Amino acid sequence: MAERRRGAALEKALLDAAWEELTEQGYARFTMDAVVKRAGTSPPVLYRRWSDRDALARAALVHRLRELVLPVPDTGSLREDLLTLLREINATRAPLTTTLYAHLAAHHQATGTRPADLTDPVTTGRKQAVDVLFDRAVERGEADPRRLTERARSLPFDLLRQELLSHFAPVEDRVLEEIVDEIFLPLVTPRPG
Repeated sequence: MAERRRGAALEKALLDAAWEELTEQGYARFTMDAVVKRAGTSPPVLYRRWSDRDALARAALVHRLRELVLPVPDTGSLREDLLTLLREINATRAPLTTTLYAHLAAHHQATGTRPADLTDPVTTGRKQAVDVLFDRAVERGEADPRRLTERARSLPFDLLRQELLSHFAPVEDRVLEEIVDEIFLPLVTPRPG
């Protein structure tokens, strides 16, 4: 007899099942019944936590993105920290990024919810992780805190995401270096005087 899941273990199993269903079927064919079957549970167990498929899809997405927050490198250099992180994202997250945004387009069509509302870095824990990297750079004098706005902080990641969505594949390392060396660092490096 299978052990009965409860609490956090049950919620994780439900969200994992929902994520698997979303990635295999897409939002258009995503159903609560399919998640119930995949998770090996009953409808009341699922509906007690999420009232509809939109709420479940949102929760599954946030759950998955929180699980995928990468460790923040600490190389002693803003340039190397950023390149290390961008290289890891590029190597391990390209398929996820393209799949995710394809499904988010279908979700937007069905609900009007923008992808940015669902992938919010604050909600998923990514902002806190990356802020550590930028805070260290400010402490070392490598970045001007007045120039390191929220838009500037997101720029390297936004540019990488755009590249991944344009190519549906990891990008060449020279592209990552261009993003960091030619666009980001000149924007945030302290200016003399």
